[in-house]
Amino acid sequence: MHLESLANELVLQVFCSCASVQDALNLAATCHRFHKVFGASQRLPILWQVAETEYGPIDEAVQLVTHNDSQPAHLIRNVPLSFALFRQILAVGKMARRWEEIYPIKKWKYNFEDRRLLTDGERYSVRRAIYRLWLYGRAFHNRNHPRFSRQQRPVMLERAELLHNWTTADLAEIEDVREVVREVLQNQVCPSNGTIQRKFRKRFPDTDQQLLFNIHLNYPPPPASELQYQTHHQQQPAVAPTKQPYYNKYLPTLTHEPGAEGWGDEIPHYYVVEDMLKLDPAQILWLKDNAPLKGQVETYVRSLGEWFENNGETFAPTLEWVMKERGLEIEEVRAAIRAEEMGVAICV
Repeated sequence: MHLESLANELVLQVFCSCASVQDALNLAATCHRFHKVFGASQRLPILWQVAETEYGPIDEAVQLVTHNDSQPAHLIRNVPLSFALFRQILAVGKMARRWEEIYPIKKWKYNFEDRRLLTDGERYSVRRAIYRLWLYGRAFHNRNHPRFSRQQRPVMLERAELLHNWTTADLAEIEDVREVVREVLQNQVCPSNGTIQRKFRKRFPDTDQQLLFNIHLNYPPPPASELQYQTHHQQQPAVAPTKQPYYNKYLPTLTHEPGAEGWGDEIPHYYVVEDMLKLDPAQILWLKDNAPLKGQVETYVRSLGEWFENNGETFAPTLEWVMKERGLEIEEVRAAIRAEEMGVAICV
């Protein structure tokens, strides 16, 4: 039977079976009849159902994009469908899809012989964990939660309320994905002195040049001229692209010392990464793509405000608190994640 001769009900079922939003839009553009069926009152429900397949769980994305300071983060929000909401869902969904691709690369970075493609269920779990981690950051990693309040019991209980919404298995998935986020930060956005040294030697194995690392504290005074960046609440401008930016990053010249790109040795670097973990998943990917130099990352961080500096992320201590409430030790959970007994990718 020709596709155009199908009843409208079957055509709608075909639309809802599309694997991506773009597929549904392309199908609607194939002929006048399909465009008419799609353009009727069914367009938003169709797109919503297709988005569930491509970017789901949509309910978790809705909790993220509808969060504001007017109500506690742990309350479940039910909102009507709208195209404005749908556009926001697409924006965060595309970020979550990018983390799907990064996860297996970083998860099996060292034991790469075990690396594999994720199943559809595992991809779903990665997106869900990203939405939930992003929601936590949007709720508690902001100027309303400065450093001096992080250990106050009422604040800790408020943060724990959000984690109480999720099971232990759900929290293990978030922690699993958070370690992947940390791996991206500490190796690509804020590499340590040791990482810079190792990558420099890998690119220039025959040189005997010694790198000069900055021994001062991080976040030095801003340079005379700075690139201006916007926060994640606004559209991120693109830095002018350069040829082989990462090669240039490690190329010593009269005006560029590769050692200056390091963020410190083990202990200072640890605290830098703890600070940077407050960035949301979209901000981290934007810095990874558009800010290859340390000075650019520092400029972006300073644009967020004074509250950001020397104010480490709070998800880890809150997770430990909740696990103790449930009679579990956080290190045991992390060991189970490393052994692939918990988390996103579970070895069966």
